[in-house]
Amino acid sequence: MPFQDYLDSTFWGNSVENYLWAAGIILVALVFKRLISKKLGQVVFKIFKRNKGDGFLNLDQFFDLMIKPIELLIVFVGLAFAVKMLHFPGGEGDDVDIERLVNITLQICLVVSVTWSILRLIDFIGLVLMQQAEKTESTTDDQIIQFVKEALKIFTYIFAFLFTLGAVFQLNIGAMVAGLGIGGLAIALAAQDTLQNVIASFIIFFDKPFVVGDYIKVEGISGVVEKIGFRSTRIRTLEKSFLTIPNNMLISNVLDNMSLRTFRRSKFQVGLTYDTAIDQIKAIVKDVQAYIDEHERTNQDGLVRFEEFGDSSLNLTILLYVDTQNYDEYMMVVEDINFRIMEIVKEHGSDFAFPSTTVYLHKEN
Repeated sequence: MPFQDYLDSTFWGNSVENYLWAAGIILVALVFKRLISKKLGQVVFKIFKRNKGDGFLNLDQFFDLMIKPIELLIVFVGLAFAVKMLHFPGGEGDDVDIERLVNITLQICLVVSVTWSILRLIDFIGLVLMQQAEKTESTTDDQIIQFVKEALKIFTYIFAFLFTLGAVFQLNIGAMVAGLGIGGLAIALAAQDTLQNVIASFIIFFDKPFVVGDYIKVEGISGVVEKIGFRSTRIRTLEKSFLTIPNNMLISNVLDNMSLRTFRRSKFQVGLTYDTAIDQIKAIVKDVQAYIDEHERTNQDGLVRFEEFGDSSLNLTILLYVDTQNYDEYMMVVEDINFRIMEIVKEHGSDFAFPSTTVYLHKEN
């Protein structure tokens, strides 16, 4: 049999030549997807780098974000061209139109891959802008970048969904929106909490009760704000837990922005042994007070007083304010003061008390 006759042979409605063309297109897409995606990535990367200059993210970081969605897009485009080479059984009069089903499936896959690529591009642009924002002292620009990035992602999801309904399934979007009626009201009621959190995100953004990097406390929860989103805010606690708090909770409850405090307060007690004389206590109180007042990281509002007779100790109350909002720095200053208090107590011949019980035995004749 001549080779051309073999190519013209028909199986399941398609010639061998059409099958070979389809297989070849798919093979080319699979083999050259990495090469093509890298070339496209380099072109896009050069466009951004030309506008950003020094300090720009490197090419590897760009590829980490973009290579997989672009490769997937190339494969689906190859599949779409390959499908065009083939004829599928079924038509308008048949119960199942396989060709239409395949085309719809491929169109959905193309929309998904394009949407994924756009989302990754938004992430990359966000990283670029965040890198530039890190050079400034203000954290407001960091918050704006995160806010805009989340808004663009939500818009992309909505547009992709509506595009799929309109272009792929050929539905009338306007008629669907107009026909929601009671169903739309039910959806709105179900999404009430989500809408409240979205509105709260705008209030947080414009009113700025806190920004990224602030240490806040609300409803017994405290931590450093790491991200402010449309629905929730993420904070990192001192225990390194990562908490997600609804935005509506942050604006409807009393919130303490501890980063806006001028000083961090520390109050604790020191117990001296009961054999400490009055003159010793007065000298210890005087020296501790003088050290706290003269310390370079405290203010003049510190207070040291002999407050009470404890069960096993003579208790001194020490109140001081540390000039820092950073918790690690605060702990270092308190530690330094505690070491000096130990030295002062030892210098005056006293000692620290610990819980103890004295038992008196009385012997009857």
